[in-house]
Amino acid sequence: MEIINRTKRLLRDKPARLSSNRDIQKMARDIAKQAPKPDDSKVVVSFNASTRLTGMSLNAAFGLLTGWSLRLQGVRVVNAVCRRAMARCVLGADKDDVYKMPPCQSCLQQSSVFFNRSSLLYLDPVESLPLAKHLKDTSLYRLMNFHYEGLPLGELCLPSMRWVLRRHHLIDDEPTKVLYRYFILSAYKVALQFIEVFSQARPDSMLVFNGMQFPEATARWVARQEGIPVVSHEVGLRPLSAFLTLGDATAYPVEISDNFQLSPEQNKRLDEYLSNRFKGKFSMAGVEFWTEMQGLSSELLKKMDAYKQVVPIFTNVIFDTSQPHANVLFKDMFTWLDDVLAVIKAHPETFFVIRAHPDESRPGKASRESVMDWVQENQVEALENVIFFSPDDYFSSYEMIKRAKFVMIYNSTIGLEASVMGAPVLCAGKARFTQLKTVFFPASKAAYLKTLNEFLAADGIHIPDEHRKNARRFLFYQLYRTSLPFDRFIEPDNIWPGYVKLKEFTWQDLLPENSSTLRVISEGLLEGKEFLLPEE
Repeated sequence: MEIINRTKRLLRDKPARLSSNRDIQKMARDIAKQAPKPDDSKVVVSFNASTRLTGMSLNAAFGLLTGWSLRLQGVRVVNAVCRRAMARCVLGADKDDVYKMPPCQSCLQQSSVFFNRSSLLYLDPVESLPLAKHLKDTSLYRLMNFHYEGLPLGELCLPSMRWVLRRHHLIDDEPTKVLYRYFILSAYKVALQFIEVFSQARPDSMLVFNGMQFPEATARWVARQEGIPVVSHEVGLRPLSAFLTLGDATAYPVEISDNFQLSPEQNKRLDEYLSNRFKGKFSMAGVEFWTEMQGLSSELLKKMDAYKQVVPIFTNVIFDTSQPHANVLFKDMFTWLDDVLAVIKAHPETFFVIRAHPDESRPGKASRESVMDWVQENQVEALENVIFFSPDDYFSSYEMIKRAKFVMIYNSTIGLEASVMGAPVLCAGKARFTQLKTVFFPASKAAYLKTLNEFLAADGIHIPDEHRKNARRFLFYQLYRTSLPFDRFIEPDNIWPGYVKLKEFTWQDLLPENSSTLRVISEGLLEGKEFLLPEE
């Protein structure tokens, strides 16, 4: 159904999409004319099969523009393109009908636009009958732990299964197992072809989207076995910006030197950003979440005043590709919530406010294993000292934080912002900002629960000065050093959230000497430098 709706919307907005594709093709012709003949001294393989079927998503644009810039520098860029190699792919799988074939033709047509006059590595269908027989009647548990010819295929496909089915805990039914088998077969076919490619030629580096969805995860796994550096990319914190790393892009690893301290000018710049952020004026991955942020209602304020203390609890989207990195103290977010619920029941003097992440109900991406489901199954709202707010309740989290004794999060960015505001933050999952002392992040589950109960019983909570200081340092670094802006080249296409079109620019603008973003990316891919904007 989701794919059908996307197709209907595409047909409705077909003229705008065709215009966007013509702009891409025109620039591709300019690049082909101006790019010097590559001498093969530098070769980069680029692979992104999981961000678009038609149109140009943010991450698709990052890869496209990076490839054009590299080609203008004489680098051979080899774009790996799926040509019906996968029985099912991440965006082409229909979670309501796992037997439905993916829309390969429309994807191939868009690939022909994207990679016009480019060096291509086609991933074609390959024979996999022995593996198919091996997978027949395989249990879900075995699929999740499936290895074949040395390839950890079950593990590589698990994040995609969770993402496509919009749930963390997979249902042990036949449609789930059928889709898992399709993904494993597809990952195997991708692996075979990259194994062959890397055995014949060793690129200097490889660029992949995300690194967690199974096509790119498989290609990255093969490349790493061959010792080939693999750079993955994701959206940055600023609008229309990218984050690139040799690590796991979905974990957003950032190394910040102790010597990095904010200047008065940088503090002022961060304060201006936070002023807008606290009013709900921001977007992530091209999606604006807080379109109508509201203050706390008088009814809610009255209820809060009836309790000794208030503790907000901010949750995450359970199937998000950041979650495997977060699950270090608890098995998963719902295991954490189960333990938190026992604490809620033991502290009737405390008013707990549970807030679902706004992305849980995003159209086309709504979670099928949600915090709302958990609340209903556990009859949480029957408790007097707890209130639940759904993803569509647009009240100000920041106003809630100001009234909180302390803030509880799993691994959400709101925890970093709460630390910036000077609130005590108790974190249950590994987050991008827990590498610095920005929040209270106990070393074990037992230590976490002990700290939680101590915080609830304490008259006050001492917050180390370094929490707020480090939170500001980390946030500034993430905004203005690791988020590489592409707004010179792209803008929202106003057709689908998170999709973009090219702005007007010339091929010269893509040269590294004319773009700090593309200079940083080029030096990172070709010379192994950090993907950081220069300090201003």
